[in-house]
Amino acid sequence: MIDLHTHSSFSDGELIPAELARRAKVAGYRAIAITDHADASNMDFVLPRVAAMAKEYSIYMDIVVVAGVELTHVPPGLMEQEVRRARALGAGIVVVHGETIVEPVETGTNLAAIEAGVDVLAHPGLITAEEVRLAAEKGVLLEITTRAGHGYTNGHVLALARAHGAKMVVNNDAHAPRDLVSAELRRKIALGCGMTPEEYRQADVDAWALVSRSLYL
Repeated sequence: MIDLHTHSSFSDGELIPAELARRAKVAGYRAIAITDHADASNMDFVLPRVAAMAKEYSIYMDIVVVAGVELTHVPPGLMEQEVRRARALGAGIVVVHGETIVEPVETGTNLAAIEAGVDVLAHPGLITAEEVRLAAEKGVLLEITTRAGHGYTNGHVLALARAHGAKMVVNNDAHAPRDLVSAELRRKIALGCGMTPEEYRQADVDAWALVSRSLYL
């Protein structure tokens, strides 16, 4: 299993990065991205520290740890600028907090994130067909999430991704140890929203490809 969307105590997660990585390893994960909530106010503090930890600890912990960021409630007009800032500060994977139906995310966030070329658009809610087509063109991964609430629209995301050839990834959006779901539950959630076994396998292939690219940045 690979999870490209997790949170540590650098934002609203319960665990420091090392414990998050260890618990993910024990739960059966091969790789994780630590993607704490960020904007212009904290990126320069969080990213260099998580990046240093990820580089030093991965080999000793027998799990690939990637330093990333989840740009959260960033105004759409500033999205491209903040994506560039995150990459310059060492983000191997850039996630954007998409237009979930359970939070007041500004309309236009999904489109701005895709246009900016982020790596993963998290819980994109009632994303439009036009946005999904653009995500397919730009290689932006659309998230199928195991997280309660955000997962209400998994079926919608899957249907449009399938129709327009967009790639997907299955993530936990983990904030606490209990959020690192087992392989069995993760698969059931994915298949429960309509994914085929082959689509589920392909999501992990595409996730690993992104992890592999991030290691050479």
